[in-house]
Amino acid sequence: MKNDLPNSIRENSCQLCGAVKLLFAPSPIYCSSCNVLIKRNGVYYCTSNEIDVQCTFCASCHNCCRGGTIKCGGISVSKAKLHKRKNNEEIEESWVQCDKCGAWQHQICALFNDKRNLGGNAEYICPICSLNEIGNATLIPPLKVGILRAGDLPRTKLGDCLEQRIQRRLKEEREQRAKVSKKGFYEVPGAEDLVVRVVVSAKRKLEVKKQFLDTFPHLNYPAEFPYCLKVILLFQKIEGVDILIFGAYVQEFGSDCGHPNQRCVYISYLDSVKYFQPEIVTVTGESLRTFVYHELLIGYLECCKQRGFGSCFIWACPPLKGEDYLFYCHPENQKTPHNQKLRKWYQSMLHKAVEENIVISTSNLYDHYFLPPQRGMIKITAARLPYFEGDYWSASAENLIKDIEQKDVDDLQKKGQKISSRILKAMGHKSSSDGAKKDILFMQKLGEKILPAKEDFIVVHLQYVCSHCREVILSTERWFCSQCKNFQLCKRCHDAEQLLYGTDIHMLNEKVKHSVSEAPVNGVPSDTEDEDTTLENSLFDSRHTFLKFCQENQYQFNTLRHAKYSSMMILHYLGNPKDITGRASCSICRKLTALKQSWRCEICPEFSVCEVCYRHKNFVHDHQLTQGSSTTHQPEPGT
Repeated sequence: MKNDLPNSIRENSCQLCGAVKLLFAPSPIYCSSCNVLIKRNGVYYCTSNEIDVQCTFCASCHNCCRGGTIKCGGISVSKAKLHKRKNNEEIEESWVQCDKCGAWQHQICALFNDKRNLGGNAEYICPICSLNEIGNATLIPPLKVGILRAGDLPRTKLGDCLEQRIQRRLKEEREQRAKVSKKGFYEVPGAEDLVVRVVVSAKRKLEVKKQFLDTFPHLNYPAEFPYCLKVILLFQKIEGVDILIFGAYVQEFGSDCGHPNQRCVYISYLDSVKYFQPEIVTVTGESLRTFVYHELLIGYLECCKQRGFGSCFIWACPPLKGEDYLFYCHPENQKTPHNQKLRKWYQSMLHKAVEENIVISTSNLYDHYFLPPQRGMIKITAARLPYFEGDYWSASAENLIKDIEQKDVDDLQKKGQKISSRILKAMGHKSSSDGAKKDILFMQKLGEKILPAKEDFIVVHLQYVCSHCREVILSTERWFCSQCKNFQLCKRCHDAEQLLYGTDIHMLNEKVKHSVSEAPVNGVPSDTEDEDTTLENSLFDSRHTFLKFCQENQYQFNTLRHAKYSSMMILHYLGNPKDITGRASCSICRKLTALKQSWRCEICPEFSVCEVCYRHKNFVHDHQLTQGSSTTHQPEPGT
């Protein structure tokens, strides 16, 4: 602290950081009509606190709405009763007073956990007094007592496997840098104190939207898919404090799940904050931070492969500007990657996995599901598309179906968009029924949306995939061509080819043919049973639940001091789940209500209503609502 500060400021400043007034990042405000984030210092309109229905409207929606009322959650709100506001509210950080010296410090600077404050009676001794007492050997540092460390969280087989891989690969990478720089192992910096923990590993059921099932009853598409939700966190101890620096949400659809989701993994969300230490590059030129995150994902893919999963799906979709996936408020110097950069990040990781024979090959959603193979007959149908929570096509299906339903199939044929027998045959359809035509129209429209960005929809093959039927080869043998890259045949398709040509060949065209050789398929388990411990934690039920909780409690990650405090509090709630008293935003009136008092949908994770709206029934929802915390997750698409 500068000596020329006036005494009044010096007396009122934080004894640890020297600052007087520190502000939290402004809480995000969304328009109740268009759901767009209202910009900082932007004008918006809201209802008063005296009425039950609390709505917020951006200036655009307010001004574009004609008449004296505006719609909010299915009801009409008088524009005359709306109050004009400016999004410039400031929230000051809390303070805490040392019980020994009487000095005041910011609660975040002091790393003071107010949730352990036991009604305000817990003793707080500041770090300065603690150091003085430690010098006299009369006091154990209070910050070391009662604080849950990342290493204290329950261990799992998956978490241990990932942590051990990262440690092993970091040691190998450090040895390489030491060798290149001609220094000793301990003369070059290395990453230390990394802890991987799986904090959620729980069974869930994903219900397919009713509109999709009703539109395509002939597909016999499953009404629900059982899966396992897992949340993987990576911590690093920085300046003596465990900081949460990386998180991932994954969905595992095992061998007990029906097709087309059987043996599929979906990496639904990834997020990180840029505090990893040390900030150096590897001998290959990538940052050590990227190296560690890649190794964690490669290790996860390896575990999935060993358990018998066949495919992994990734949607390389960065968050919109101003939006967060997992961590609330990223550091200002951490830029959000654009699509191409994020896609290259994934491709670089997968290239390493291919070199280790963990990944067999990669493709994309369009090439794998919307294009027929060179030979063989595959029906191009929505029945083959795997269905994931928060994925692009499952979220887009409703609008596509509405578009198809609004334009009758026969009307489309009259307008020159006739589905010819050639198209039916090319897409593998033998029937010309209305159901088949709707299926084709759906796939054509969905394909048109995916095609421009098809490389963002990554399909990772962990096992060999048949080039004809495009099914994962789970039999004991396969047939491959040494001249054609990634050409594989399952036993069924090989037998069909042999019956047709009388020899072990595959035809590229009428003139070119190559011979195929047999090879064994080893190590694919008959089932993907997970022997790991079941773990539940309501804080991480969904990425939306976690993010909302952090926003409401100002658990930010935009500065290192904030990241330390936020991580400490998150670890506290992981160890003390009964202390979670988060609130949910009502989907109808936008009013915040306690999680235990809200009525939530187990199918649509983002839909919840408060007691008032539930009692008045001023909404329509397709699924049953239950009171209490939701057990589903991921409301929005992303990585």
